[in-house]
Amino acid sequence: MRCIGSRNPYLLFCVALLGVFYSAAAFSRELPDFTKLVEANNNAVVNISTTQKVKGHPALPPGMEIPDLPEGSPWGDLFRHFFDDEGEGQEEFSTRSLGSGFIVDEDGYVVTNYHVVKDASEIIVRLQDRRELEAKIIGSDERSDIALLKISAKDLPVVKLGRSEELKVGEWVMAIGSPFGFDHSVSVGVVSAIGRNLPSETYVPFIQTDVAINPGNSGGPLFNLDGEVVGINAQIYSRTGGFMGLSFAIPIDMAMDAIQQLKEKGRVTRGWLGILIQDINRELAESFGMKQPRGAVVLKVLPDSPALKAGFKVGDVVLKFGGKEIHSSADLPLAVGQTPVGKKVEVKIIREGKKKTLYAAVGELPSEEELSKSDTVPDKAKSNRLGMRVKPMTPEQRERLELKDRGVLVSLVEKGPAYEAGIRKGDVILMLNNEDIKTTKQFQRLVKKLPEGKSVPVLIQRRKAPVFLALKIPRGK
Repeated sequence: MRCIGSRNPYLLFCVALLGVFYSAAAFSRELPDFTKLVEANNNAVVNISTTQKVKGHPALPPGMEIPDLPEGSPWGDLFRHFFDDEGEGQEEFSTRSLGSGFIVDEDGYVVTNYHVVKDASEIIVRLQDRRELEAKIIGSDERSDIALLKISAKDLPVVKLGRSEELKVGEWVMAIGSPFGFDHSVSVGVVSAIGRNLPSETYVPFIQTDVAINPGNSGGPLFNLDGEVVGINAQIYSRTGGFMGLSFAIPIDMAMDAIQQLKEKGRVTRGWLGILIQDINRELAESFGMKQPRGAVVLKVLPDSPALKAGFKVGDVVLKFGGKEIHSSADLPLAVGQTPVGKKVEVKIIREGKKKTLYAAVGELPSEEELSKSDTVPDKAKSNRLGMRVKPMTPEQRERLELKDRGVLVSLVEKGPAYEAGIRKGDVILMLNNEDIKTTKQFQRLVKKLPEGKSVPVLIQRRKAPVFLALKIPRGK
Protein backbone atom coordinates (compact mmCIF):
# COMPACT_ATOMS: atom_id res chain seq x y z
CA MET A 1 0.00 0.00 0.00
CA ARG A 2 1.38 3.36 -0.98
CA CYS A 3 0.97 6.34 1.29
CA ILE A 4 2.69 9.07 -0.68
CA GLY A 5 0.84 12.06 -2.07
CA SER A 6 -1.72 14.34 -0.51
CA ARG A 7 -4.45 13.08 -2.87
CA ASN A 8 -3.99 9.45 -1.87
CA PRO A 9 -7.29 8.31 -0.24
CA TYR A 10 -5.37 6.06 2.12
CA LEU A 11 -3.16 8.85 3.49
CA LEU A 12 -5.00 9.51 6.74
CA PHE A 13 -5.46 5.80 7.40
CA CYS A 14 -1.77 5.11 6.82
CA VAL A 15 -0.67 7.96 9.08
CA ALA A 16 -2.90 6.67 11.86
CA LEU A 17 -1.70 3.09 11.32
CA LEU A 18 1.94 4.12 11.38
CA GLY A 19 1.28 6.08 14.56
CA VAL A 20 -0.14 2.97 16.24
CA PHE A 21 2.83 0.84 15.14
CA TYR A 22 5.29 3.50 16.25
CA SER A 23 3.64 3.91 19.65
CA ALA A 24 3.54 0.14 20.21
CA ALA A 25 7.21 -0.19 19.26
CA ALA A 26 8.22 2.72 21.48
CA PHE A 27 6.20 1.31 24.37
CA SER A 28 7.76 -2.15 23.97
CA ARG A 29 11.25 -0.64 23.96
CA GLU A 30 10.47 1.11 27.27
CA LEU A 31 9.38 -2.09 29.05
CA PRO A 32 12.24 -3.51 31.17
CA ASP A 33 13.92 -6.82 30.42
CA PHE A 34 14.24 -8.82 33.64
CA THR A 35 16.15 -11.78 32.21
CA LYS A 36 19.60 -10.49 33.17
CA LEU A 37 18.38 -9.58 36.68
CA VAL A 38 17.09 -13.12 37.17
CA GLU A 39 20.30 -14.69 35.86
CA ALA A 40 22.43 -12.52 38.16
CA ASN A 41 20.41 -13.12 41.34
CA ASN A 42 18.66 -16.48 41.08
CA ASN A 43 21.51 -18.41 42.71
CA ALA A 44 21.41 -16.25 45.87
CA VAL A 45 17.69 -16.91 46.52
CA VAL A 46 16.86 -20.00 48.59
CA ASN A 47 13.89 -22.16 49.47
CA ILE A 48 13.24 -22.64 53.19
CA SER A 49 11.25 -25.56 54.56
CA THR A 50 10.53 -25.90 58.26
CA THR A 51 9.18 -28.58 60.57
CA GLN A 52 7.11 -27.75 63.63
CA LYS A 53 6.06 -30.12 66.41
CA VAL A 54 2.44 -29.71 67.48
CA LYS A 55 0.16 -31.64 69.80
CA GLY A 56 -3.29 -32.79 68.79
CA HIS A 57 -5.83 -35.59 68.90
CA PRO A 58 -5.32 -38.39 66.39
CA ALA A 59 -9.07 -38.90 65.90
CA LEU A 60 -9.70 -35.25 65.09
CA PRO A 61 -8.99 -33.76 61.66
CA PRO A 62 -5.70 -31.77 61.44
CA GLY A 63 -6.09 -28.28 62.87
CA MET A 64 -9.37 -29.06 64.65
CA GLU A 65 -9.54 -28.62 68.40
CA ILE A 66 -12.01 -29.79 71.03
CA PRO A 67 -14.89 -27.24 70.99
CA ASP A 68 -15.26 -24.88 73.94
CA LEU A 69 -18.59 -26.10 75.34
CA PRO A 70 -20.55 -24.70 78.33
CA GLU A 71 -19.74 -25.89 81.85
CA GLY A 72 -21.62 -29.10 82.65
CA SER A 73 -22.52 -29.85 79.04
CA PRO A 74 -22.87 -33.62 78.45
CA TRP A 75 -21.26 -33.11 75.04
CA GLY A 76 -18.26 -31.62 76.81
CA ASP A 77 -17.94 -34.72 78.98
CA LEU A 78 -18.23 -36.88 75.89
CA PHE A 79 -15.51 -35.02 74.04
CA ARG A 80 -13.23 -35.08 77.06
CA HIS A 81 -13.85 -38.79 77.52
CA PHE A 82 -12.60 -39.61 74.03
CA PHE A 83 -10.26 -36.68 73.44
CA ASP A 84 -8.77 -35.70 76.81
CA ASP A 85 -7.81 -32.01 76.66
CA GLU A 86 -5.21 -32.29 79.40
CA GLY A 87 -2.68 -34.38 77.52
CA GLU A 88 -4.03 -37.93 77.53
CA GLY A 89 -5.12 -38.95 74.08
CA GLN A 90 -3.00 -36.21 72.49
CA GLU A 91 -0.12 -37.07 70.20
CA GLU A 92 2.75 -35.02 68.83
CA PHE A 93 2.59 -34.39 65.09
CA SER A 94 5.03 -32.86 62.65
CA THR A 95 3.78 -30.13 60.31
CA ARG A 96 5.77 -28.60 57.48
CA SER A 97 5.71 -25.13 55.96
CA LEU A 98 7.52 -23.40 53.12
CA GLY A 99 9.07 -19.99 52.64
CA SER A 100 11.88 -18.15 50.88
CA GLY A 101 15.05 -16.34 51.81
CA PHE A 102 18.24 -14.86 50.35
CA ILE A 103 21.94 -15.08 51.09
CA VAL A 104 23.59 -11.87 52.33
CA ASP A 105 27.02 -13.23 53.22
CA GLU A 106 29.14 -15.76 51.33
CA ASP A 107 29.84 -17.56 54.63
CA GLY A 108 26.23 -18.68 54.89
CA TYR A 109 24.07 -15.97 56.47
CA VAL A 110 20.50 -16.12 55.18
CA VAL A 111 17.72 -13.55 55.73
CA THR A 112 14.04 -14.48 55.88
CA ASN A 113 10.83 -13.61 57.77
CA TYR A 114 10.36 -14.41 61.44
CA HIS A 115 7.00 -16.01 60.71
CA VAL A 116 8.64 -18.41 58.25
CA VAL A 117 10.80 -20.02 60.96
CA LYS A 118 8.64 -19.39 64.04
CA ASP A 119 8.53 -22.41 66.42
CA ALA A 120 10.50 -24.50 63.93
CA SER A 121 12.19 -27.64 65.25
CA GLU A 122 14.08 -28.08 61.98
CA ILE A 123 14.98 -25.61 59.20
CA ILE A 124 16.24 -26.82 55.82
CA VAL A 125 17.65 -24.36 53.28
CA ARG A 126 17.67 -25.58 49.67
CA LEU A 127 20.06 -23.84 47.29
CA GLN A 128 19.75 -23.36 43.55
CA ASP A 129 22.25 -26.21 42.95
CA ARG A 130 19.83 -28.56 44.83
CA ARG A 131 21.97 -28.81 47.97
CA GLU A 132 19.91 -29.04 51.17
CA LEU A 133 21.55 -27.69 54.33
CA GLU A 134 20.24 -27.52 57.87
CA ALA A 135 20.13 -23.99 59.25
CA LYS A 136 20.24 -22.57 62.75
CA ILE A 137 18.62 -19.32 63.91
CA ILE A 138 21.17 -16.66 64.83
CA GLY A 139 18.43 -14.28 65.95
CA SER A 140 14.90 -13.16 65.16
CA ASP A 141 12.67 -10.17 65.78
CA GLU A 142 8.90 -10.68 65.82
CA ARG A 143 8.06 -6.96 65.76
CA SER A 144 9.77 -6.41 62.40
CA ASP A 145 9.19 -10.00 61.17
CA ILE A 146 12.90 -10.55 60.49
CA ALA A 147 15.05 -13.65 61.11
CA LEU A 148 18.76 -14.31 60.47
CA LEU A 149 19.80 -17.90 59.72
CA LYS A 150 23.23 -19.56 59.30
CA ILE A 151 24.12 -22.52 57.11
CA SER A 152 27.49 -24.32 56.97
CA ALA A 153 28.79 -23.43 53.53
CA LYS A 154 31.48 -21.23 51.98
CA ASP A 155 31.83 -19.08 48.88
CA LEU A 156 28.10 -18.77 48.37
CA PRO A 157 26.51 -16.36 45.87
CA VAL A 158 25.12 -13.26 47.57
CA VAL A 159 22.60 -10.58 46.66
CA LYS A 160 23.49 -6.92 46.25
CA LEU A 161 21.73 -4.67 48.75
CA GLY A 162 20.12 -1.40 47.70
CA ARG A 163 18.55 1.58 49.48
CA SER A 164 14.82 1.33 50.03
CA GLU A 165 14.67 5.01 50.98
CA GLU A 166 15.45 5.84 47.34
CA LEU A 167 12.43 3.93 46.01
CA LYS A 168 9.77 5.88 44.13
CA VAL A 169 6.12 5.08 43.54
CA GLY A 170 5.68 3.66 40.04
CA GLU A 171 9.17 2.13 39.93
CA TRP A 172 9.52 -1.40 38.52
CA VAL A 173 10.36 -4.17 41.01
CA MET A 174 10.82 -7.95 40.82
CA ALA A 175 10.30 -10.76 43.33
CA ILE A 176 11.95 -14.20 43.36
CA GLY A 177 10.62 -16.87 45.70
CA SER A 178 8.92 -20.23 46.13
CA PRO A 179 5.14 -19.68 45.97
CA PHE A 180 3.34 -22.92 46.83
CA GLY A 181 6.74 -24.64 46.73
CA PHE A 182 7.57 -23.74 43.11
CA ASP A 183 11.23 -22.81 43.54
CA HIS A 184 12.69 -19.64 42.04
CA SER A 185 9.46 -18.30 40.60
CA VAL A 186 9.72 -14.75 39.26
CA SER A 187 6.97 -12.10 39.38
CA VAL A 188 7.18 -8.42 38.51
CA GLY A 189 5.21 -5.23 39.11
CA VAL A 190 5.57 -1.67 40.35
CA VAL A 191 5.82 0.10 43.69
CA SER A 192 2.26 1.11 44.60
CA ALA A 193 3.05 3.09 47.76
CA ILE A 194 5.84 3.59 50.28
CA GLY A 195 5.76 4.03 54.05
CA ARG A 196 2.50 2.10 54.29
CA ASN A 197 1.32 1.46 57.86
CA LEU A 198 -0.72 -1.68 58.45
CA PRO A 199 -3.14 -2.05 61.38
CA SER A 200 -1.39 -5.13 62.74
CA GLU A 201 2.13 -3.73 62.38
CA THR A 202 3.40 -0.72 64.34
CA TYR A 203 7.10 -0.56 63.59
CA VAL A 204 7.36 -1.32 59.85
CA PRO A 205 6.80 1.27 57.06
CA PHE A 206 5.90 -1.27 54.37
CA ILE A 207 6.58 -0.98 50.65
CA GLN A 208 3.30 -1.73 48.86
CA THR A 209 3.55 -3.30 45.39
CA ASP A 210 1.33 -5.10 42.90
CA VAL A 211 3.90 -7.89 42.49
CA ALA A 212 2.19 -11.29 42.67
CA ILE A 213 3.04 -12.74 46.10
CA ASN A 214 1.58 -16.03 47.38
CA PRO A 215 2.21 -18.48 50.26
CA GLY A 216 5.86 -19.53 50.00
CA ASN A 217 7.08 -16.12 48.79
CA SER A 218 7.44 -14.88 52.38
CA GLY A 219 11.02 -13.99 53.22
CA GLY A 220 12.10 -13.68 49.59
CA PRO A 221 13.81 -10.62 48.10
CA LEU A 222 12.26 -7.71 46.23
CA PHE A 223 14.67 -6.31 43.61
CA ASN A 224 14.85 -2.98 41.80
CA LEU A 225 15.95 -2.66 38.14
CA ASP A 226 19.59 -2.36 39.23
CA GLY A 227 19.41 -5.87 40.65
CA GLU A 228 19.56 -4.62 44.24
CA VAL A 229 17.41 -5.97 47.07
CA VAL A 230 15.16 -3.16 48.28
CA GLY A 231 12.69 -5.16 50.36
CA ILE A 232 11.70 -8.49 51.92
CA ASN A 233 8.32 -9.81 50.78
CA ALA A 234 6.28 -10.38 53.92
CA GLN A 235 2.50 -10.01 53.59
CA ILE A 236 -0.44 -9.80 51.23
CA TYR A 237 -3.90 -8.32 51.62
CA SER A 238 -6.47 -10.89 50.59
CA ARG A 239 -10.09 -11.83 51.15
CA THR A 240 -9.59 -15.21 49.49
CA GLY A 241 -6.21 -16.35 50.82
CA GLY A 242 -4.60 -15.75 47.42
CA PHE A 243 -3.02 -12.76 45.72
CA MET A 244 -5.39 -9.85 45.02
CA GLY A 245 -2.99 -7.17 43.79
CA LEU A 246 -1.79 -5.91 47.19
CA SER A 247 1.52 -7.16 48.54
CA PHE A 248 3.80 -5.66 51.19
CA ALA A 249 7.56 -5.80 51.67
CA ILE A 250 9.76 -4.79 54.60
CA PRO A 251 12.17 -2.00 53.53
CA ILE A 252 15.72 -3.36 53.28
CA ASP A 253 17.19 -0.34 55.12
CA MET A 254 15.14 -1.18 58.20
CA ALA A 255 15.65 -4.94 57.78
CA MET A 256 19.44 -4.70 57.62
CA ASP A 257 19.56 -2.51 60.72
CA ALA A 258 17.67 -5.29 62.53
CA ILE A 259 19.92 -7.96 60.95
CA GLN A 260 23.06 -6.16 62.09
CA GLN A 261 21.73 -6.01 65.65
CA LEU A 262 20.78 -9.69 65.54
CA LYS A 263 24.25 -10.56 64.27
CA GLU A 264 26.01 -8.54 66.97
CA LYS A 265 23.85 -9.16 70.03
CA GLY A 266 21.09 -11.59 69.08
CA ARG A 267 18.23 -9.13 69.62
CA VAL A 268 16.83 -5.84 68.32
CA THR A 269 16.38 -2.71 70.43
CA ARG A 270 13.99 0.14 69.58
CA GLY A 271 13.24 3.58 70.90
CA TRP A 272 10.31 4.12 73.29
CA LEU A 273 8.51 7.13 74.78
CA GLY A 274 5.89 5.50 76.98
CA ILE A 275 2.65 7.09 75.80
CA LEU A 276 -0.66 5.79 74.49
CA ILE A 277 -1.88 7.76 71.48
CA GLN A 278 -4.87 8.17 69.19
CA ASP A 279 -5.48 9.55 65.72
CA ILE A 280 -7.24 12.92 65.30
CA ASN A 281 -10.38 13.34 63.20
CA ARG A 282 -12.00 16.59 62.08
CA GLU A 283 -14.17 16.96 65.20
CA LEU A 284 -11.27 16.37 67.58
CA ALA A 285 -9.10 18.81 65.63
CA GLU A 286 -11.76 21.48 66.10
CA SER A 287 -12.05 20.69 69.80
CA PHE A 288 -8.28 21.10 70.21
CA GLY A 289 -8.30 24.43 68.35
CA MET A 290 -6.56 23.03 65.25
CA LYS A 291 -7.35 24.11 61.69
CA GLN A 292 -6.95 20.61 60.26
CA PRO A 293 -6.69 17.05 61.64
CA ARG A 294 -3.07 15.96 61.97
CA GLY A 295 -0.70 14.56 64.56
CA ALA A 296 -1.20 12.10 67.42
CA VAL A 297 -3.05 12.98 70.63
CA VAL A 298 -1.71 11.59 73.92
CA LEU A 299 -4.23 9.42 75.78
CA LYS A 300 -2.00 8.32 78.62
CA VAL A 301 1.55 8.87 79.90
CA LEU A 302 2.96 5.71 81.46
CA PRO A 303 4.60 5.85 84.89
CA ASP A 304 8.38 6.18 85.03
CA SER A 305 8.56 6.62 81.26
CA PRO A 306 10.72 8.91 79.09
CA ALA A 307 7.56 10.84 78.17
CA LEU A 308 6.71 11.52 81.82
CA LYS A 309 10.24 12.75 82.49
CA ALA A 310 10.06 14.98 79.39
CA GLY A 311 6.84 16.64 80.63
CA PHE A 312 4.23 15.08 78.33
CA LYS A 313 0.61 15.47 79.44
CA VAL A 314 -2.64 13.81 78.44
CA GLY A 315 -4.22 15.87 75.66
CA ASP A 316 -0.93 16.94 74.08
CA VAL A 317 -0.96 16.65 70.29
CA VAL A 318 2.38 15.56 68.83
CA LEU A 319 3.05 17.27 65.48
CA LYS A 320 6.74 16.62 64.92
CA PHE A 321 9.24 14.18 66.43
CA GLY A 322 12.96 14.64 65.84
CA GLY A 323 12.32 16.66 62.70
CA LYS A 324 9.84 14.13 61.26
CA GLU A 325 6.31 15.32 60.58
CA ILE A 326 3.63 13.30 62.38
CA HIS A 327 0.69 13.32 59.98
CA SER A 328 -1.23 10.55 61.75
CA SER A 329 -0.89 8.50 64.94
CA ALA A 330 0.67 5.63 62.94
CA ASP A 331 3.70 7.82 62.13
CA LEU A 332 4.78 8.34 65.74
CA PRO A 333 5.61 4.75 66.88
CA LEU A 334 7.64 4.30 63.71
CA ALA A 335 9.61 7.53 64.22
CA VAL A 336 10.25 6.74 67.89
CA GLY A 337 11.12 3.10 67.21
CA GLN A 338 13.79 4.05 64.66
CA THR A 339 15.44 6.50 67.08
CA PRO A 340 18.58 5.21 68.87
CA VAL A 341 18.04 4.46 72.56
CA GLY A 342 19.38 7.30 74.73
CA LYS A 343 19.17 9.98 72.05
CA LYS A 344 17.58 13.29 73.11
CA VAL A 345 14.94 14.39 70.62
CA GLU A 346 13.04 17.64 70.06
CA VAL A 347 9.26 17.13 70.03
CA LYS A 348 6.82 19.76 68.73
CA ILE A 349 3.36 19.59 70.34
CA ILE A 350 0.14 21.55 70.75
CA ARG A 351 -1.08 21.93 74.33
CA GLU A 352 -4.38 23.67 75.01
CA GLY A 353 -4.24 25.35 71.61
CA LYS A 354 -0.67 26.62 71.96
CA LYS A 355 2.49 25.32 70.32
CA LYS A 356 5.17 24.03 72.65
CA THR A 357 8.52 22.22 72.41
CA LEU A 358 9.54 19.30 74.62
CA TYR A 359 12.83 17.40 74.76
CA ALA A 360 12.69 13.64 75.36
CA ALA A 361 15.51 11.19 75.99
CA VAL A 362 14.32 8.08 74.15
CA GLY A 363 14.23 4.89 76.21
CA GLU A 364 14.32 1.23 75.13
CA LEU A 365 11.07 -0.40 74.08
CA PRO A 366 10.06 -2.99 76.73
CA SER A 367 8.89 -6.48 75.82
CA GLU A 368 5.23 -7.12 74.97
CA GLU A 369 4.77 -8.79 78.36
CA GLU A 370 6.15 -5.77 80.21
CA LEU A 371 4.00 -3.38 78.17
CA SER A 372 0.83 -5.35 78.88
CA LYS A 373 1.36 -4.85 82.62
CA SER A 374 1.34 -1.04 82.28
CA ASP A 375 -2.14 -0.62 80.77
CA THR A 376 -4.48 1.94 82.40
CA VAL A 377 -11.08 6.03 84.06
CA PRO A 378 -13.59 7.59 86.53
CA ASP A 379 -19.19 10.87 91.40
CA LYS A 380 -22.73 11.90 91.57
CA ALA A 381 -23.54 14.56 89.08
CA LYS A 382 -26.04 15.09 86.36
CA SER A 383 -26.05 17.28 83.35
CA ASN A 384 -29.17 17.70 81.28
CA ARG A 385 -27.15 19.93 78.98
CA LEU A 386 -25.13 16.92 77.81
CA GLY A 387 -27.75 14.26 78.38
CA MET A 388 -25.67 12.26 80.86
CA ARG A 389 -25.19 11.66 84.58
CA VAL A 390 -22.06 10.80 86.51
CA LYS A 391 -21.37 9.54 90.02
CA PRO A 392 -18.35 9.00 92.27
CA MET A 393 -16.30 5.84 91.88
CA THR A 394 -15.99 3.29 94.67
CA PRO A 395 -12.56 2.38 96.08
CA GLU A 396 -12.97 -1.07 94.51
CA GLN A 397 -13.61 0.44 91.09
CA ARG A 398 -10.59 2.70 91.38
CA GLU A 399 -8.39 -0.20 92.43
CA ARG A 400 -9.64 -2.38 89.56
CA LEU A 401 -9.05 0.39 87.01
CA GLU A 402 -5.75 1.44 88.60
CA LEU A 403 -6.95 5.01 89.19
CA LYS A 404 -5.95 7.04 92.22
CA ASP A 405 -7.85 10.33 92.42
CA ARG A 406 -9.10 10.93 88.85
CA GLY A 407 -12.35 10.29 87.12
CA VAL A 408 -16.11 10.08 87.53
CA LEU A 409 -18.30 7.16 86.45
CA VAL A 410 -21.02 7.61 83.81
CA SER A 411 -24.25 6.24 85.32
CA LEU A 412 -26.75 7.29 82.63
CA VAL A 413 -26.61 8.45 79.01
CA GLU A 414 -29.72 9.70 77.23
CA LYS A 415 -30.16 10.92 73.67
CA GLY A 416 -28.09 14.08 73.38
CA PRO A 417 -24.56 15.43 72.86
CA ALA A 418 -22.89 12.85 75.11
CA TYR A 419 -24.56 9.94 73.32
CA GLU A 420 -23.75 11.39 69.90
CA ALA A 421 -20.10 11.77 70.94
CA GLY A 422 -19.95 8.06 71.77
CA ILE A 423 -20.09 8.22 75.58
CA ARG A 424 -21.85 5.22 77.15
CA LYS A 425 -22.95 4.06 80.60
CA GLY A 426 -20.00 2.58 82.48
CA ASP A 427 -17.43 4.85 80.85
CA VAL A 428 -15.13 6.82 83.13
CA ILE A 429 -14.66 10.53 82.40
CA LEU A 430 -11.01 11.38 82.98
CA MET A 431 -10.72 14.78 81.35
CA LEU A 432 -13.08 17.40 79.96
CA ASN A 433 -11.94 20.30 77.79
CA ASN A 434 -8.28 19.65 78.74
CA GLU A 435 -8.95 19.65 82.51
CA ASP A 436 -8.55 16.58 84.72
CA ILE A 437 -11.79 15.45 86.36
CA LYS A 438 -11.59 14.53 90.05
CA THR A 439 -15.08 15.15 91.52
CA THR A 440 -18.67 15.35 90.33
CA LYS A 441 -18.96 18.95 91.50
CA GLN A 442 -15.97 19.92 89.41
CA PHE A 443 -17.48 18.09 86.45
CA GLN A 444 -20.81 19.98 86.82
CA ARG A 445 -19.01 23.29 87.06
CA LEU A 446 -17.01 22.59 83.92
CA VAL A 447 -20.08 21.49 81.96
CA LYS A 448 -21.82 24.81 82.71
CA LYS A 449 -18.84 26.74 81.30
CA LEU A 450 -18.44 24.77 78.07
CA PRO A 451 -18.59 27.04 74.98
CA GLU A 452 -21.84 26.81 72.98
CA GLY A 453 -21.72 25.56 69.41
CA LYS A 454 -18.17 24.25 69.67
CA SER A 455 -16.55 20.84 70.08
CA VAL A 456 -14.47 20.11 73.16
CA PRO A 457 -12.27 17.06 73.82
CA VAL A 458 -13.36 14.55 76.45
CA LEU A 459 -11.08 11.73 77.58
CA ILE A 460 -12.89 8.57 78.67
CA GLN A 461 -11.75 5.16 79.79
CA ARG A 462 -13.60 2.05 78.70
CA ARG A 463 -12.44 -1.39 79.86
CA LYS A 464 -9.03 0.00 80.84
CA ALA A 465 -8.55 1.56 77.38
CA PRO A 466 -8.49 5.38 77.21
CA VAL A 467 -9.85 7.21 74.15
CA PHE A 468 -10.51 10.84 73.22
CA LEU A 469 -13.95 11.82 71.89
CA ALA A 470 -15.15 15.12 70.44
CA LEU A 471 -18.15 16.48 72.38
CA LYS A 472 -20.27 18.99 70.45
CA ILE A 473 -21.87 21.50 72.84
CA PRO A 474 -25.41 22.53 71.81
CA ARG A 475 -26.57 26.14 71.62
CA GLY A 476 -29.18 27.76 73.83
CA LYS A 477 -29.32 25.27 76.67
